[in-house]
Amino acid sequence: MNRLALPAGSCFAFFPGVQVSIWNDLIGAELRYVRTPKFGVTRVIEAGRQNREALILMHGIGGHAEAYAKNVIALAAHYRVIAFDFVGHGLSEKRTDIGYEIDDYVEQLRELMDALDIERAHVSGESLGGVVAGGFAVKYPQRVCRIVLNTTGGIPIVSEQGHRDLQNLAELSKRNMGKVPTAASLRARMQWLIHESNWYLLSDELVENRLSFYSRADFQTAAPLVFGRLTRNAGGSPQPASMIDLESIHCEALLLWTRHNPIHDVAAAQAALPRLPHGSLYVMRGEAAHWPQYEQPDEFITVMHAFLSTGKT
Repeated sequence: MNRLALPAGSCFAFFPGVQVSIWNDLIGAELRYVRTPKFGVTRVIEAGRQNREALILMHGIGGHAEAYAKNVIALAAHYRVIAFDFVGHGLSEKRTDIGYEIDDYVEQLRELMDALDIERAHVSGESLGGVVAGGFAVKYPQRVCRIVLNTTGGIPIVSEQGHRDLQNLAELSKRNMGKVPTAASLRARMQWLIHESNWYLLSDELVENRLSFYSRADFQTAAPLVFGRLTRNAGGSPQPASMIDLESIHCEALLLWTRHNPIHDVAAAQAALPRLPHGSLYVMRGEAAHWPQYEQPDEFITVMHAFLSTGKT
């Protein structure tokens, strides 16, 4: 297990020539690389290791651990917080011998918890990360405390607008597939994540952060596998393996939603809620779309701690 701390004064060292101020939010966290048996090296951002309860944060498809840059340190006041890059993403290993199915990500999470000696944890995931959180809770119920499904995929789309949103996202991904990424193309993709009133958050530095990952040769090799599920589902009919078995989640589970979430709108979350045996729904009051943890971090942190500590929001 290799470790690389993030001491004050050297937090920009990971991207030579680029000052990535997103790391200011992570001063006090630790960046390290953890080797897992099947999925190789996994990049981890961790804080609050002294705390008894662990909280694992998982990003969406094509994302990386920086999606939680505004949350890790604040939540580490209460939890041992771990945000990590999925296999094929960020600076984790880019495998070309796996199918990037939901169960692959579920098993990566299990192997990571084993490597970090974490028996049980709260698990929260956004988008793809939510599907993984749900799948993990079904497959390994003894290893989860409470889970948060943050603007998750893996539930039925119930509106015509939701189907149009899915088609638009798939077409955007297809247009960019196989092309050299640029700051402009990535900014357009990231604007899809964030409500237009929050586009000011998409700083040049944040876009460059993602561009640095997407420009790597290993990412370009793995990208068709990583994004293959999204383009295959362009017709709006998700594969059964992509759907969360909500009825089989027996821990307390929070659907954390926004009023402007694309594809799966509030009506989709409301339709999914009765299927969760111990579920609740919270709709963010602040303006946000698919990335509430970044768009409205204060509200997100408050709601997360309230739910994880009491089961209520």
